[in-house]
Amino acid sequence: MTSEGYSVGAVAKIAKVTVRTLHHYDEIGLLSPAGRTRSGYRRYVDADLDRLQQVLFYRELGFPLDEIAAILDDDSVSPTEHLRRQHRLLTDRIGHLQELASAVEHAMEARRMGIQLTPEEKFEVFGEGYQEDWEQEAEQRWGDTAAWAESQRRTGGYSKADWQRIQAEMTALNERLAGAVTAGEPADGTVATGLAEEHRQHIRQNFYDCTYTIHRGLACLYVSDPRWTDTYEKIAPGLAQWLHDAIVANADRREGKAEEKAAEKRAEERAEEREGQ
Repeated sequence: MTSEGYSVGAVAKIAKVTVRTLHHYDEIGLLSPAGRTRSGYRRYVDADLDRLQQVLFYRELGFPLDEIAAILDDDSVSPTEHLRRQHRLLTDRIGHLQELASAVEHAMEARRMGIQLTPEEKFEVFGEGYQEDWEQEAEQRWGDTAAWAESQRRTGGYSKADWQRIQAEMTALNERLAGAVTAGEPADGTVATGLAEEHRQHIRQNFYDCTYTIHRGLACLYVSDPRWTDTYEKIAPGLAQWLHDAIVANADRREGKAEEKAAEKRAEERAEEREGQ
């Protein structure tokens, strides 16, 4: 700490909160800095940081700000009693979280014990081209990934009707993909990238969180694995390569927009810090 104390920007970095949050706490009297510079800038001392730590602790436990202020401003409660109170609250929270974890484990086990398709039903739902050894190959290839674990958790409880719905949705999407490639839609155009995003969302909604990185990996399979290529070529000539290109174009475009938004947010935060100094 300098002789003048900590600036609002420095405190924001230390506590991992925004400058705007500190300004709000000051405005409502929850945490007012001990001093100001000659230019009027806020300056915090070590005692202010101690209070901020208490504020953030109670906020993390879900206390409203007005209640936090009442707790911290109660002169009848000693610092030691505050620690005892926090220890009790944390112990209660840990017990609650352990109960939630146990409930989730039971739910996961219930899904693992859920309805599974018989071999006959798999052929009925997925068609005559279905091969059961594809499942074993997929597990060998991705069995140690989080995506595989999530997919197994979700699909473990799917009924025959669930699979029929998923297959019908995929068939309808494939028909639209075939129509787009047949109509000569460019793979990097709005129609193509829109369909590619629908393809990704179908996976996310039914199986696992298909990130753009994972989606690109699937796209590579469509042109590198003859079985995937053949599957899409049967739907429409040229579809395998077209879908690959559309997925890549969609991922590049949307990740680029995400990076732009992140850059704008960082710029706003830097502006807030300069404003608060």
